Formats: sequence, C-alpha cells, structure tokens
Amino acid sequence: MGRNPSIFTPVLIVGCVVIMVSFAVRASFGVFQIPVAEEFGWLRSEFSLAIAIQNLAWGIGQPLFGALAEKIGDRKAIVLGAITYALGMVLTAGSATPLEHQLYAWLVGFGIAGTGFGVILGVVGRASTDDNRSMSLAIVTAAGSAGQIVGAPVAEWLLGFLSWQQTFLVFAAVILALILPLPMMRAPAMAGRGELEESLRQVLHRAFRDPSFTLIFVGFFSCGYQLGFITAHFPAFVTEVCGPIMPGGALYSIGITTTSALGAMAIAIIGAANVAGTLLAGWAGKRFARKYLLAAIYTGRTMVAAAFIMVPMTPMTVILFSVAMGSLWLATVPLTSGLIAHIYGLRYMGTLYGIVFLSHQLGSFMGVWLGGRMYDIHGSYTLVWWIGVGVGAFSAIVHLPVREERMQAPLAA
Repeated sequence: MGRNPSIFTPVLIVGCVVIMVSFAVRASFGVFQIPVAEEFGWLRSEFSLAIAIQNLAWGIGQPLFGALAEKIGDRKAIVLGAITYALGMVLTAGSATPLEHQLYAWLVGFGIAGTGFGVILGVVGRASTDDNRSMSLAIVTAAGSAGQIVGAPVAEWLLGFLSWQQTFLVFAAVILALILPLPMMRAPAMAGRGELEESLRQVLHRAFRDPSFTLIFVGFFSCGYQLGFITAHFPAFVTEVCGPIMPGGALYSIGITTTSALGAMAIAIIGAANVAGTLLAGWAGKRFARKYLLAAIYTGRTMVAAAFIMVPMTPMTVILFSVAMGSLWLATVPLTSGLIAHIYGLRYMGTLYGIVFLSHQLGSFMGVWLGGRMYDIHGSYTLVWWIGVGVGAFSAIVHLPVREERMQAPLAA
C-alpha cells in the first residue's frame, strides 16, 4: 500500500475527465479564428469579441456555479454546465453573424464555468486529505492541460475534412458525454465544525474585509490576460508572423508542414509542458509559501514573454516559447485555489475561488478582445504582448504582501 493510497479516488478521476474534455474544447477556439473570419469576411475583432465574451461569461458564471454546487450538489451543477456548454456550441454552429456568435458565447462561457475549475476544484478539495490536497488540485489542473494538448490539434485535424460548424457539433456531443461518469463523483463535506456552522454570507464578509483576498483577486488578472490572449490569438499569430517551415527539417519530418499546423501544435506543446509544471507547483505548494511561488511564476512569465517578442520569430523560437510558457501556464491554479482553501477553509472554497477566478476572466476578456482590436488597428499584436509583460510584473509584486495564515472560522456559542 502506498504512502497516500487515497489520492486517486473516483472523485479525482472523474474530475480529471470532466476538466480534460471541457478544456480540450475550450483550448481549440483559437484554431477556428481564421476559418470563421474567412468564411464570413469578418474583421479579426468580431470573432475575438465572441471569445472574449465567452471568457467573461465563464468568469461571471464561476462563482455562481460554485455557489450552486454548494447548494444543490456538485454533480447537478456539472450536469447543468455540460448541457449549457453543448447547447451553446450547437447554436454557435448554426449562427452566421457576429452578433449571434457573441450572443451564444454567453452560453458557452457559462457551460465552461459549470464544468470548470470552480466546481471541480471545490469537490476535489473537499474529497482530499490535508496531505493530498495540494497534489490533488495540481493533478486536476494538469488534466486541463492534457485536454489542451489534444484540443487544438484535434480541431485542426477535424477541419481537414469537416466544416467548422460540423466540428462544433462533434465537440457538443463529446461535452454531453461528460454526464455519463458523474454518478461516481461522491465527495464528503470535509469541513470543520466552525466552517459548517458559518454561513456563506459570513465567509464572504470575512474574505472581502481581508486585504489578502483583494491582492489574490487583483493578482489573478494577469494570468487570465496572458492565457486568454495566447489561447485565442497565438495560432493566428504564428500563422501570419512566423518564418516558413523548411522542407527536410525536424518539424517537416513529423508532419508540421505549415505555420497553421505549427500554431495548433504550439497550443498543444504549452499544454504538455504545463502538465509537468503544474504537478511541480502542486508538489511545491505543500512545502513552500504559496505566495512566493506565485510571485516567482508571474516573474517567469514576464521574462519569457518579453524575451519572445524581442527575438526573431522562427519555428524554433515558437517551440521554445511554448515549452517555457507552458511550464508556467496553469501552475498558478493549484497554488491560488490551495491558498484560498488554506486561508478561508473548505466549506465555501468553490464560491471563493469562483470570485477570484472572475478577475482571471476579466483579464482573459481584455487579452482576447484587445488582441483582436489592436490587430485590426495596427496589423500586429506587438502592443498586446507588451501589455501582458506589464501586467505579469504587476501580479508578481502584489502577491508578496499576502498574509498566508489561516483565518479561523468562529465557533457558534
């Protein structure tokens, strides 16, 4: 019997499956940017706004689904999220105007919220022991990266023989299939007596009065900005800016013959590198102060992004950037969610993390929308990259004053 035999519980396994599929579909949207824009003759900002709205809806929906899960049960909230997600994909497949895409993006975003980190991390956190919690949260987060590994390449592959509309319908069917393993997800309410007796209103009051909660909220903005911008625009950026794939080269020999394929592969590489990075963050989160780890990650992102846009754009620099940024990609998630659970307890972890995640998605909205807008105005993404460098440095700084001590829930008399 291993040292932590209970870490791979049915709750963790099903949570990984849900996150993997949800994130595989979400990570593929950047691949559709050029096909959709070319079919309808849209400006880049039109499709970008739809993805930006989707990210904003995800952020708004995350605390709502977190609270809903704590009210009616995790599995029911996930079912609702999967149905909403699939419905949004189906309706988007039948739309032909920017307004329709942007309208249905709200459904897709709320669906991602219902099948995303706020709900899944909450249930996995409650089902984990204190010793296993940091690594369990990291494993679930890494599963999201695993979905990213396959999402963009699968979308690129499907677009080789299906229209983008048909590809959306295939993805909708896969999302609905998430409902099938949910009966295995049964998590105990692992919380102390004080937490169980404390209402959501009391927990929110304590958190909102705590400067550390505000710092965590503000600091998560840059994570969303960078992830949203890169996920939505990096495939198109690589397609248009990167130097040619040389025949006979290493990339050409493995089937990457176009910059379009390289762009999709770059998203997959980011996801693959992040599996290792996130698991390392989970290991470190149990041993070192999470606020210093978060500051180090944001500093690393800032340096990687700055270096990338200052060197000539070649297939090799794209690969190197993808590996470096990928190792830091979602490493913030288990540390941020673990920090919230440590400071404020497990009972309303999903709701509190959902509120913090709203900042992440506000940043994501800004990164996606601003990327499309600046491209239409200037014909390049350079300014958007430099803004990402600035907000990354800001996040590194604001995490340093966070007080990591546990806030005890008051016991009832």
